[in-house]
Amino acid sequence: MEESKNTIRIAGVVRESIVDGPGLRFTVFCQGCPHHCEGCHNMATHDFSGGYDCEISRILEAIDENPLLDGVTFSGGEPMCQPEAFYNLAVQVKERGLNIVTYTGFTYEELITMGESNIGVKKLMDLTDILVDGRFVLEERDLTLPFRGSANQRLIDMNLTRELGKLTLAEI
Repeated sequence: MEESKNTIRIAGVVRESIVDGPGLRFTVFCQGCPHHCEGCHNMATHDFSGGYDCEISRILEAIDENPLLDGVTFSGGEPMCQPEAFYNLAVQVKERGLNIVTYTGFTYEELITMGESNIGVKKLMDLTDILVDGRFVLEERDLTLPFRGSANQRLIDMNLTRELGKLTLAEI
């Protein structure tokens, strides 16, 4: 799948969410996911040919309509399958003073390896404030956990991870 840097293939958006990261968030659900986790709560996002292409500028216009937002969440599907486009969106989100939460079925360690050969993955990770990593595991499902569905998934404070040079979990 060739990626456009100015459009994102999305399943849709949620303009105000309090479950996709801390604070009031605008959530972009990308279309396409290679993981196919059993019990996924968003199976409609798995098909890479589903959803629709959306100009990044349209997403930004919708974000700009709400001055109360704390941040923007990239969810899925799998945002790391469209890293350059999500990076381009992230740059402009950061210019607006908003934070970024990125959900991924890949682990942090897998992303570090991927980033060695895919600059888009590295750049998107560099702008992410909180990374929710790991595939959803039905046997580890836990609805009491903040901002994730299974106990194996981690909330990683990417700013502290970069600052300290080691993986650091977010205290939420």
